[in-house]
Formats: sequence, structure tokens, C-alpha cells
Amino acid sequence: MKKQLKELTIKDNFMFGAVMTMPENCKDFLEMVLQTKLSEVVVSKEKSMIYHPEYKGVRLDVYANDEERTHYNVEMQVSKKPALGRRSRYYQSQIDMELLVSGEEYEELPDTYVIFLCDFDPFGQKKYRYTFSSECKECKESKLQDGRCTIFLSTHGENEDEVPKELVTFLRFVKAGLQESEQNFHDDYVERLQRTIREIKRDREMEERFMILEEMLKDERKEGRIEGRAEGAKLSLCTILECKGEIPDVFRKRIETEQNLEVLKNWLVLAAKSDTMEAFLAEAESVKGSQCGQKE
Repeated sequence: MKKQLKELTIKDNFMFGAVMTMPENCKDFLEMVLQTKLSEVVVSKEKSMIYHPEYKGVRLDVYANDEERTHYNVEMQVSKKPALGRRSRYYQSQIDMELLVSGEEYEELPDTYVIFLCDFDPFGQKKYRYTFSSECKECKESKLQDGRCTIFLSTHGENEDEVPKELVTFLRFVKAGLQESEQNFHDDYVERLQRTIREIKRDREMEERFMILEEMLKDERKEGRIEGRAEGAKLSLCTILECKGEIPDVFRKRIETEQNLEVLKNWLVLAAKSDTMEAFLAEAESVKGSQCGQKE
């Protein structure tokens, strides 16, 4: 069942993005996680909470940089996805690529942090924070100094004595359900986030943005399912046809470019019934929407 804006907590991607695109909230979050003071943080709103055609989907990450040109990419993760490590590698490379395209030299590349805020334990070690940076396997004191750091925060940690109290409180706030998240956490930062969330829920413009985003996500999921079925149909079709002979190049290209799922299904049925490649190709011309002769 689709949620309404008033039902969201900070762990919902839209709400997290809306809260963290406010520079003071993002700055205090980064200071709490990194345990360092930042004089200023600039949030790149044009890269947050909007549709990115180059990523083929909706991205709700929070992008920011500070006065030292350090770049940050923060993402909320409510369910465990495969290959989180490789996902972080992709995000790091995206930041580097954007900077290099904009004219940066390798030696000028700034430090980058990719931070995943997880509502689960990504490594099963019951830590509130997992920090990764490049170091030598044979000689721990030798650092690669490539400027990259990846941090995983977990709402399921148990090592309270090893991390700042305010981080533990914040992660408990993230983990909380709707009613619990509105309780008093006796923490100034969390209290400010609660006020921000209440303001967002009363904002008609934010409600409209949330509704639009929900429709975009719905369309994206639908398109993804259709695309997935089409790719599966193409693979099955080629597998069947290869058992009947060599697939002509022109027809293989036709399969690769065909996006109409009904046409692909009809070809599959025809391929299953045909005894030879020649018999299939002779009948394939009659399939609605196809232009797939043996000659170009």
C-alpha cells in the first residue's frame, strides 16, 4: 500500500533527502559521523531528489561538498541489497568522473566520502559504524592515500562504548517507527530533525513533489519489469532458434532491438512450433509489428 507524506519517517528516502538538503542538517550529520568540524557544507540540490536519466532512474542520494572541496554522497538503505561494496565503488567512480569531466587533474581530485545509512547490519558484526579506506594488506601503516572513504552506518549496532553518544541516539531515531520517532530522544540534533520533518509534512509543495516522485517510481518499476521480461524473452528465443540452425545476423539484430513484448512472445511460440530455421523465418514475417526478412 502506497504511503502518504504524513506517514513517512526519516528512514524513507524522500524524507531523508528532503531533510538533508537543508545545509545545517547535512552539516551536523557529517560532523557527527566524521567527528570533525566543518565551517560550511553546500548541498547540491540539483543532484538530489530528482530524476537522473543518466542513471536510468530516480536517485535520492544527498550530494554535498565542504570548504575543503571534500565531496560527500549519502544514501539511505532500508533493505539489504547485494554487492553494497561494489555499489559504493560505483558511487565513488561517479564522483571522480564528474570532477574529471569538469576539468580536474588527477592530483587535484578532492577527498570523497560515500556514506550508507543502513536500517540493518551490513556486515553482521553489531557495529554502529564501519569505516573503510585503502591500506596495504602486507603493511597496515602504509596508506594508499587515494582520498576515498566509505562508511556504513547501522541502526542495529550494539557497541555503544566505541562510538559517540549522539550518533547512537541518531541511529535509534532512524530505526524508530512513525509513533516512536516522534518521542523525545533528549538530543538537540534529533529534536531539530523532528521539527524539520513536521514542517515538511505541512508543506503543500513538498506533498506535490512526493506524489510526483511516487508516480515516477511506479512508472520506473513498471518499465523495469517490462524490460526484464523482454530481455528474458529474447534470451529464450535465441536459445530455441540456435537449436534449429544459425540465426541470420539481420534477424539477430532484429531480436536485440525489438522492445514489443507481444512480438517477442509470438516469435517464441512460433520458434517452438517450427522444425527448422527456414520454417520459422518464413512465418516470422507475418508476426504483427515485425520486419525481419533474411536479407537486409
